[in-house]
Amino acid sequence: MTSADAIAAIGDRLTELAWSSIRHGLTGGGPAPAPVERPGPLAEPGAVFVSLHRDGDLRGCIGSPMAWRPLAEDIVDNAFKAAFRDPRFPPLAASELDGLTLSVSVLTPPLPMAFRDETDLLAQLRPRIDGLLIEDGGRRALFLPSVWEQLPDGRAFLAHLKAKAGLAPNHWSPTFKASRFQAVEIGKE
Repeated sequence: MTSADAIAAIGDRLTELAWSSIRHGLTGGGPAPAPVERPGPLAEPGAVFVSLHRDGDLRGCIGSPMAWRPLAEDIVDNAFKAAFRDPRFPPLAASELDGLTLSVSVLTPPLPMAFRDETDLLAQLRPRIDGLLIEDGGRRALFLPSVWEQLPDGRAFLAHLKAKAGLAPNHWSPTFKASRFQAVEIGKE
């Protein structure tokens, strides 16, 4: 992962790529091609989530929890998917562009956590710093660090994340896994 300063330095380029892919999706039906010229971090593997909001409400959010392709490719693909393929929302219409805001979150690699129980897991989390990826029984879900703004209580944060994964809010098992990560967020409202 490229340093937070390097990501912040190209923040305008990251949001420009995301907007370009969304506009391309409205006219061409698919994501914009990733740029051929990829200076610095754009050529390096990167994991990105693109979040769309309209009038303060979530309008789409899709991303990659782990880096597996160049950052530029991850941005254009996930921006398109956030706008047109998030299963929670209908595809974005051109009439929705006015008032739409966008943020790009570049994730650090997830670090597996060791914990005895849910209380121990919660004690290790740093609100507003750590994002969390959980998995158990073939189910998995992720919350970006920015979700702490809506769910500042650790127990509520984890319960909602479990629900997102399709698990009961009080679910716990010996096979429950969690990894934490940080994110550099660009274009935040």
